Amino acid sequence: MSAILTVERPQIKTALPGPKAQEIINADHRFVSPSYTRPYPFVAARAEGVWIEDPDGNIFLDCNAGVAVCSTGHCHPEVVRVIQEQAAELIHICGTDYYYRHMPELARKLDEIVPVPSPTRTHFANSGTEAVEAALKLAMYATGREKFIAFFNSFHGRTLGSLSLTSSKAAQRRGFRRQALDVTHVPYAYCFRCPYNVGKCEDGTCCLGAIDWIENRLFKTTVPPEECAAIVVECVQGEGGYIPAPREFLQGLRRLCDQHGILLIVDEVQSGMGRTGKMFACEHYDLQPDIICLAKGIASGLPLGACVARADLMTWKPGAHASTFGGNPVAIAAALKTIELLERELISNAAEVGAYLQQGLRRLMEKHEVIGDVRGLGLMIGVEFVEDRATMRPAPEIRDRVERACFERGLILLGAGANAIRWSPPLILTRQQADVAIEIFDEALCVASRERSSSAPFASKVSEVGG
Repeated sequence: MSAILTVERPQIKTALPGPKAQEIINADHRFVSPSYTRPYPFVAARAEGVWIEDPDGNIFLDCNAGVAVCSTGHCHPEVVRVIQEQAAELIHICGTDYYYRHMPELARKLDEIVPVPSPTRTHFANSGTEAVEAALKLAMYATGREKFIAFFNSFHGRTLGSLSLTSSKAAQRRGFRRQALDVTHVPYAYCFRCPYNVGKCEDGTCCLGAIDWIENRLFKTTVPPEECAAIVVECVQGEGGYIPAPREFLQGLRRLCDQHGILLIVDEVQSGMGRTGKMFACEHYDLQPDIICLAKGIASGLPLGACVARADLMTWKPGAHASTFGGNPVAIAAALKTIELLERELISNAAEVGAYLQQGLRRLMEKHEVIGDVRGLGLMIGVEFVEDRATMRPAPEIRDRVERACFERGLILLGAGANAIRWSPPLILTRQQADVAIEIFDEALCVASRERSSSAPFASKVSEVGG
């Protein structure tokens, strides 16, 4: 067994970053686009399971999984084997122009598992933003309409079409002038910070403020329903802060779409592929979208995206949309094995260990006044930081302190939204590893609290990471 797999907790041997890691960081600063956002100086060299080793031999517990991508863990042996076998047989032949067995194999499997009503068809892409772009183009093609409705704090990608939907941070839009598409944004049903100042109520009506706004304001003023191609939504907002939607809200969107012939596009790029303890977050809500967008965890780290739609919608003609590398045979081989592993054991593990991890984080919430909310489904958990629970004022600087202190102790986490930390570990995480992560998180919270009380100098850097 590899030495990295035998560790039981992180091992930090050098100052961070170490000398070899610093060399890589220096080269990156010189030659790589400065548009990438790195909240702390972590350099990955190799990884297995839930463990990542940096170039200096420091070993970290990964509770981010490359932003919810490495669903089966790093370098899962079964995934590595099928990648190697496929690479020896056929690496690439453009699916835009030629046929090969892999595309219909995965498309058939997706037809079997997605919550979109069957029969479906799939357009393959390389990433989440490309899957969203395909969905937007398809919605316009199928409906003959041009307007879209999306939600504040959403993240759907950074290419110009998907960027028109994205609204989680100003940095993602700054400098790119007007949006490419006609998109109107509405507040998301965010129960912890109700945008309509209604507060939680027993009958669910508090969750319907956005539905009322769309139906009785937008439809009657700026977005005539007969001109709206689609409503685009995340069942659990990802980059926005790991915020699960209320059932009433999502079912209300489905009703509006059915009533007005509008398509419902659900972005499951981050929440799909077992992360929430079901194959798709939609399944927690009995929600059937017309189009679903997939990527991230679908191929255990290989670049693959998919736009899956009702077959009666995806009738566009040859040449209407394509992708040179979309549906690459090696990526599809990894995806088929990933789905097999998810169905065999990892979805159930995500549900079980996710509940256990959330319980542990809630216990920390009782101990630490700066934790305002713990929320999530499966292994998609958000922890929101506040100045105190009396005022519930957002505390991005505390979040940043905690994030950095976790890194220094060997725990990899990433911010989300203005003041939350996302937990998106590989779906192979065990209870024992969750205990180690919670212990380190507790230590980081104590350190952040001491720094805060002593007014130690700290340059707050609100994370601009998105994905």
